[in-house]
Amino acid sequence: MNTPNNHIHVIINPAAGKDEAILNTLNRVFKKYIQDWSISVTHQSGDATRQAKEAVANGADLVAGYGGDGTQMEVANGLIGSDVPLAIFPGGTGNAMAHELRIPLKLEQAAELVCQSKHLRSIDMAHINGTYFMLRAYTGVEPDQRASREMKDQYGNLAYIGDTMRMLSHPPHASYQLTIDGQEINEQGMTCLILNAGSLGGIDLRLTKRIDVSDGLLDVFIVNRDVKSITALASFTLEIGSSKANLHRWQGREIIIDADSPQSIWIDGEFFGSTPQTGTAVPSAIQVVMPEIFHK
Repeated sequence: MNTPNNHIHVIINPAAGKDEAILNTLNRVFKKYIQDWSISVTHQSGDATRQAKEAVANGADLVAGYGGDGTQMEVANGLIGSDVPLAIFPGGTGNAMAHELRIPLKLEQAAELVCQSKHLRSIDMAHINGTYFMLRAYTGVEPDQRASREMKDQYGNLAYIGDTMRMLSHPPHASYQLTIDGQEINEQGMTCLILNAGSLGGIDLRLTKRIDVSDGLLDVFIVNRDVKSITALASFTLEIGSSKANLHRWQGREIIIDADSPQSIWIDGEFFGSTPQTGTAVPSAIQVVMPEIFHK
């Protein structure tokens, strides 16, 4: 069988949330399609970006990332500036970008997709201080409030319940100073979200369907302490979104975020640093292998 790609390089995060026979599955599918492929395995943060760059330099026609959204973000960082597309093999807990793009959640089906589909979609990314992210940046969560890898492995999306309970027992609060395409905005809130994509993963719900991963814009939300906003914060953390939340929302291409006291910032589920930071939309930053028939 002929496949759309001469050589596929797969970057595997062995610490991802799923427990499955990764190599056996890939070998079975790729052997069926007579597909040339190779792998590398990550051991620590940053490996996937480096390995993606090396795969491009070595002539890979497609680079696939097996893991969660943090792994996909790292692989995409290594592909920025090249014409080599990304394939998403969902292996994490939430797999929000796979949900966003309607990519099969089972590894065998995702591998079949890259062997069959010639359809690519250009998607935006966002840039903060040298790093690109695919999904979201957000504040208001401290590193010790996040669910551990062990909790995610054992309980999946339910592990985020502990995050929410710890946060709401001592709700954060900050005075945010935003500059969105030159417009200054001051708001009180518990958290600020900068979203490139609307999917929250988990059971495939979205914060809002109006967020478009290909519109060249970032969506900004501030969640405050009223009941609806607290519900929205819980929904976001639990990955079971709420479309009726009372959120302050803006759109822009450049977002400068600051706060009256430094706030921790996370990007695609990984701790990144503290405010102030500047996020910039990067339109059509990367191409992703998609199902032949795609509906937003």
